[in-house]
Amino acid sequence: MKDRPDYLAHAVLILGVVLFALPVWLVFAGSTQDSDAIMRGDLSLIPHLSNLSVYKRVLLHGTMGTEPVWHMLMISFGMAMAIACGKIVISILSAYAVVFFRFPFRQVAFWLIFVTLMLPVEVRIIPTYAVMADFGLINTFTGLWVPLIASATATLLFRQVFTAIPDELVEAARIDGAGPLRFLWDIVLPVSRANIAALFVILFVYGWNQYLWPLLVATNQGLDTIVIGIVKMIGEETQTDWGAVMATAVLALVPPVLVVVLMQRWFVAGLTEGEK
Repeated sequence: MKDRPDYLAHAVLILGVVLFALPVWLVFAGSTQDSDAIMRGDLSLIPHLSNLSVYKRVLLHGTMGTEPVWHMLMISFGMAMAIACGKIVISILSAYAVVFFRFPFRQVAFWLIFVTLMLPVEVRIIPTYAVMADFGLINTFTGLWVPLIASATATLLFRQVFTAIPDELVEAARIDGAGPLRFLWDIVLPVSRANIAALFVILFVYGWNQYLWPLLVATNQGLDTIVIGIVKMIGEETQTDWGAVMATAVLALVPPVLVVVLMQRWFVAGLTEGEK
């Protein structure tokens, strides 16, 4: 007997797609319409394709005194990549040390890392800003991402992956004469490849959506991220070019969506392997 299709599950999935896609479609449609019509609430669900030139305008020239959108996208992309890669590298090394090395207060070090999960970012903003100021990293690209590359969550996740590696494999590597770096490179990293990919997607989106820290550390307009740029485009309500704002919002969605789509297979594999 053939399995019947689960119509309820399909209906729920379709409803979820509509709920997520409809706001994005509204923003895209609004980006091609007149700002006055948007202000009056006459937003149509049908985009005016003749007004797609707004995308070229904001991409190359910006609006309301902001940087060109391509420049803000590059700043956001560089910051997101640096945060994602930095978090992964530091978390792998710290988790590797906690799991495979024997040194005094090893568990204390791990729990100190774990306790930082209870501290929200806002609590650490002032001391972090003071440290960046002391190092002269205010209004620099380095200052945008360096304070955000430590991750207790990623360290915890990698620790769980590393503890699942059989002791027999560790002993076999020692017998073969593999040192710590070779064991990390040849065995630990290949085993963790799917988890690294899944974390990269999550951390890239996290870095891309950063708002509070870039707002505080970079007052130079040339370091505006795309999120900061969208906020700056919204001036006085009657003077805001809502078409340009919505076009910029659509363009801001493209890089993280591409990352998720291109790495979807590894992302799903990393999540499912983490559950085993």
